[in-house]
Amino acid sequence: MTAAPAPPGAAAARTVRRISGFRSLLSTTAFKIIAAYLFIFVLFAGFVIGWLGFATQRQLTDQLTETITAEVRGLAEQYAIGGIRRLVEVVDERGNRPGASLYLVTTFAGVPLTGNIGELPAGTLARQGWIETDYRRAGEDTADRPHRAIAQVYGLPGNFRLLVGRDLEERDRMRDIFGRGFRLSLIVALVLGLLGAYFVTRRVLKRVDAMTEMSRRIMEGDLTGRLPTAGSRDELDRLAGSVNDMLARIEALMAGMKEVSDNIAHDLKTPLTRLRNKAEEALRIGGSDSAYRAALTGIIEESDGLIRTFNALLMIARAEAGNQREGMVPLDLAEIARGVAELYEPVAEEAHVTLTVTAAPVTVTGNRELLGQVVANLLDNALKYGASGSGGEIAVTVAAEDGEAVVTIADRGPGIADADRGRVLDRFVRLETSRSRPGSGLGLSLAAAVARLHGGRLVLDDNRPGLKVALRLPRSADDPSAPARPV
Repeated sequence: MTAAPAPPGAAAARTVRRISGFRSLLSTTAFKIIAAYLFIFVLFAGFVIGWLGFATQRQLTDQLTETITAEVRGLAEQYAIGGIRRLVEVVDERGNRPGASLYLVTTFAGVPLTGNIGELPAGTLARQGWIETDYRRAGEDTADRPHRAIAQVYGLPGNFRLLVGRDLEERDRMRDIFGRGFRLSLIVALVLGLLGAYFVTRRVLKRVDAMTEMSRRIMEGDLTGRLPTAGSRDELDRLAGSVNDMLARIEALMAGMKEVSDNIAHDLKTPLTRLRNKAEEALRIGGSDSAYRAALTGIIEESDGLIRTFNALLMIARAEAGNQREGMVPLDLAEIARGVAELYEPVAEEAHVTLTVTAAPVTVTGNRELLGQVVANLLDNALKYGASGSGGEIAVTVAAEDGEAVVTIADRGPGIADADRGRVLDRFVRLETSRSRPGSGLGLSLAAAVARLHGGRLVLDDNRPGLKVALRLPRSADDPSAPARPV
């Protein structure tokens, strides 16, 4: 069965996608960083190989010049001992050895007397000292390629000229080896570096694309989505983990906002209905001024309750947003607790409740108004729900425990079951046993929000019998009795 031919534009579309993908790879930060490091590495490798080649070539040249200098010195001594005849004999003997150096002895007119050099460029012997020159050995065909040599031209008494040199073939061969190695190493480094950059960039880009796609889903409203992690604990995993923690916090806040909206609609509907019914009843029934006054008094009381509820919601929102961190100063928590307890002593006496305060000085960094409001809310709850019909006992304690400042308010009431202790910290949550009593269900929620604002926590525990609520806050660095914090 023959496969159906691809549409005419399919190949062009694939080519466009490949080009677009390749361009996106080249534009990534990872590819640019790898390319920069590759460029630096190639420069460094080129410098090292070039320096090694230069040093090796220089070392070979130095060895050749030392050898030539020693031979020139020895031949000059031979000339001084036996004259030109002795010099010619020695040069003949040395020039015929296998692998011999280059020798040439000429008269003042440039006529060769002896040596194993067949041809030199014109004017080579006209200047004394070190030279690099082309040459052919004696007996070589003029059609052959000339060799390269380093030589020293030395003037002898009687205007004779002595040339001693060494072939540079070994040095040139070494230079070619280093040159080929240099070029090959650069090509290999570039190819391997570009391939590595391509694969690394593709891997990084694939993870970034996955994060981008998940971010798009989250922006479209799917707050349950989380950025994927590879489990390698690299910088992308750490970034994804931080963003996921932030998303979890946002999801919790959004869920809390939805719950608050539902609770507001549910729990505020009743007082608003009562408010309207009282106003409508006053209009319908009519009567004396005292009746109108009583109706207006009831309306004002309902309005005050609504205002207190909204003030509590506003305070919770500010605490959770962290807007009041700027006003935090070192405070004595014991002083705040004693001040609030003094305000509630008349209420406790009227309810036949024994209120005791045990407060040791302990310093925290916080907002006096918010911390006072928390202590007041906890005391108010203890007086409302923790006192029995014949009175009761409420103990307020301030102490330092395990490096924390702890305010504990314990009563002897019915307490809260273990299953409900986490739930009562939410907004507008009121247990069935307390629905018949005044309140909005925001006191503990406000206390928990203020505790989080100060870096602490609110802990509910069993007082056997009764409820024990502990506000645990970090101690201030200004507290002289606070333990030293690790640096």
